[in-house]
Amino acid sequence: MSNADRYDDIINLPHHVSTKRKRMAMIDRAAQFSPFAALTGHSSAVNETARLTDSFSEPDEYEKAAIDAKLRFISDISGQKPEISVVYFEPDKRKDGGEYLTVTGTASSVDENLGCLIMSDGRKISVDFIREIRSPLFGDLFSE
Repeated sequence: MSNADRYDDIINLPHHVSTKRKRMAMIDRAAQFSPFAALTGHSSAVNETARLTDSFSEPDEYEKAAIDAKLRFISDISGQKPEISVVYFEPDKRKDGGEYLTVTGTASSVDENLGCLIMSDGRKISVDFIREIRSPLFGDLFSE
């Protein structure tokens, strides 16, 4: 008997449909054959390693003095809720380095005990990581 003849008795029978179970949705049937992820998390680890971060560039003494003077000015007029733009470094929580961010908003206060600038949205920016502060209120006070 050849291989072609072995199934002649069943080849034309109707497809069996269960009376006890509902037919499986096509998407669920396809999921049975999806690839097995033997290295769970490997893709995430590779992507995390490939993610680039910036390194923090320490301001020089002149830049530190200018930032300090601007923070004192902001602290003195904090009742006026000055509008400012701050460029600061945000350290990455998972790896060395971080990124530079710019936030524009209203300054609420400068907390010397915590060493941070507090924005009206509740954001706390460490004064050690501030690189630049801009505001129309500064005028010519802090010409660089």
